[in-house]
Amino acid sequence: MAEWQKSTWRTKPRVQMPDYLDAAALADVEARLSAYPPLVFAGEARKLKRALGAASRGEAFLLQGGDCAEAFDQFSADAIRDTFKVMLQMAMVLTYGAKVPVVKVGRMAGQFAKPRSAPMETVGGTELPSYRGDIINELAFTEAGRIPDPTKMLQAYTQSAATLNLLRAFSKGGYADMTKVHNWTLGFTEGEKAARYREMAERISDALDFMRAAGVNSESTEALQTVDFYTSHESLLLEYEEALTRLDSTSGNWLAGSGHMIWIGDRTRQPDGAHVEFARGVLNPVGLKCGPTTTAEDLKVLMSRLNPANEPGKLTLIARFGAGNVGEHLPRLIRAVREEGASVTWVCDPMHGNTVKSASGYKTRPFDAVLREVRDFFGVHKAEGTIPGGVHFEMTGQDVTECTGGVHAVKDEDLSHRYHTACDPRLNASQSLELAFLVAEELSALRVERHAEAV
Repeated sequence: MAEWQKSTWRTKPRVQMPDYLDAAALADVEARLSAYPPLVFAGEARKLKRALGAASRGEAFLLQGGDCAEAFDQFSADAIRDTFKVMLQMAMVLTYGAKVPVVKVGRMAGQFAKPRSAPMETVGGTELPSYRGDIINELAFTEAGRIPDPTKMLQAYTQSAATLNLLRAFSKGGYADMTKVHNWTLGFTEGEKAARYREMAERISDALDFMRAAGVNSESTEALQTVDFYTSHESLLLEYEEALTRLDSTSGNWLAGSGHMIWIGDRTRQPDGAHVEFARGVLNPVGLKCGPTTTAEDLKVLMSRLNPANEPGKLTLIARFGAGNVGEHLPRLIRAVREEGASVTWVCDPMHGNTVKSASGYKTRPFDAVLREVRDFFGVHKAEGTIPGGVHFEMTGQDVTECTGGVHAVKDEDLSHRYHTACDPRLNASQSLELAFLVAEELSALRVERHAEAV
């Protein structure tokens, strides 16, 4: 295969990317971004890769979550804090269920670009280019707003830098104290509808009480008040990605400096395409979305290109089939991985295959369908004797009404109350935490079964 450079993607077929009208303005933005500091550092990406390698062996579990698409006008410290807070709560519940470390990765500080099912959109007889995320054009349905604007990359960089700065402060500044996190979670279980989760919450309380009695607390143990928190996004806008790619002086390898982990979407995973070409050359861990149309043959080629050294933690396969379809598609891909002897981390994305249009006209995702896909994912891995390594959710810490169902029963008629997403519907804070309890039950049952087999 030809030698990789950070610009060799430009020689490959490109899809889901804008055509900028002003080449000089684009070149100016790329030059400015190329002079900016990277948003993340190589040592952080390598540490995440090691953690994902542990998840591939069942020695850790990945929790990846955050916005469908970050928006400029919804950017605030409170929104970042609320999503971070819910992810900490979810991680604590999952840690208790799995009895292994939970790797926390946010869809944050870079998740601005979105692939679209059609290049054009028609409203009231007027046809304009589709909205592709705030890093490219505007949600407002106007001719000027829908023209791709390269200067938006500069705003995306600034917002990402500010987000990362706040996340690092939260992660290491005491906000992530384990005792505080669990106290937040206890509030969720107080309601009658969440009573089924109270027993697990009380067991977590007992474990914390025991640790405190033994002298292990947040005052004496730094690990109980700090966490490692990583960022990820879909590597879609490659001009932005290339401009932030840096040579790591320690290893001599290239780092995608836009985020700790990048992934390739189901629409951009062409083996000979630009997105695969870019991702194959960076040292970051890479995710690959696998949908119903992913063939075993393509997967084998993609695994070879994206992880030629078969490095643990380098490649995460993010399965997204839809409830009821997992049993048809996941086993054949697991067999393809087994035939190649490939090292991968299997992760379930139960969101993207379960989007429906509600009777009220809103795009939504039924909580029951999301849960069913998660359970089917675990069931297939149990049958195949393979490791379910993590989950990937579109979620927010805000009290939105975008997905139906859950213990607080968001109904179809409720969707209009707080439907704030610019693209796809997200789980709200309550639904996210409830799902964490249900996944923890699956992990706990899996752990008991493995122990019984070992004995």
